[in-house]
Amino acid sequence: MVEINNKTIKNWSVVGPRPTLGLILFEIAKSVDNLMVVTADVSTSAGLDRFRKTFPEKFVDTGISEQNMIGIAAGLADNGFKVFTTTFAPFQTLRCLDQIKVDLAYSELGVTMVGLASGLINGPLGNTHCCIEDVGALRSIPNIVILSPADGLGIAKSIIASFESDKPVYIRLTGGPNHPVVYQNDVDYKIGKFNQLIKGNGISIIATGTMVYNSLKAAEILKEKGIEVSVFDAHTIKPIDEEMVKKCAGEDRLIVTVEEHNIYGGLGSSVAECIVKDKNSTTHLALGVNDVFLHPGDYNFMLKQAGLLPEQIAESILMANSTI
Repeated sequence: MVEINNKTIKNWSVVGPRPTLGLILFEIAKSVDNLMVVTADVSTSAGLDRFRKTFPEKFVDTGISEQNMIGIAAGLADNGFKVFTTTFAPFQTLRCLDQIKVDLAYSELGVTMVGLASGLINGPLGNTHCCIEDVGALRSIPNIVILSPADGLGIAKSIIASFESDKPVYIRLTGGPNHPVVYQNDVDYKIGKFNQLIKGNGISIIATGTMVYNSLKAAEILKEKGIEVSVFDAHTIKPIDEEMVKKCAGEDRLIVTVEEHNIYGGLGSSVAECIVKDKNSTTHLALGVNDVFLHPGDYNFMLKQAGLLPEQIAESILMANSTI
């Protein structure tokens, strides 16, 4: 369906998440007759111009009408089409939350929603275009799968996995062009199962989206200080990998969650819910946006405000570890 090799992985990294979406859907469209892509005025922004021109019969643009986009997608899915919808994350999720709940989740229709530029990458456009609430809003709705890929390969894997799922899926795209590569080669990918990237001792970092790479860099900093941590790619936030969280909680003195999202309602909340189920005594440190609207600015400026740069993640872990 999609060719995966070192060349495509590198290309996806260079162009960034949004063009990667368009490239992958273009490849899928070559062999899938019942594919439909429905957008809300984001053909160019989603890297879909070539798709639109080559497969006009598989493309619908509703204009700036996100709620209608979901309704149209639901109708197409109910008539046998495999549908992908896409627009910027706050509009893909929060603006049409009722339609997602009723038309997709309650009706159990296998539509995949792709939230462009989630997290903090749209910092220069202000908090209206940043999105730190999408996971929290959707996670509370039954029947929805939530995926948050770490890099270009992760995006490809999540799209393919969602194509094969019969549930509504939300794919959260974070980061921008020249997106750092986490996976140099193809890997096994299963919805609901974390990928372990580093094996450490006593501390586990469970990260998602762009924060997987930042957590790997933080792990390098910590290793220089004599602390070896495990790092997991939580590419699936719902359903959470409860088995792995329980394993970490039973073995580690500290679990750290790292996400480009509000610390409430997202990955950190989901992991905390797993920990308390078994009454584990492990300490949990949740890193993310600390329930505030950040000052607008470029990506690094936004991440720095949230304490999500690699050196800041490492320092937070050092401080937490020193108090245990």
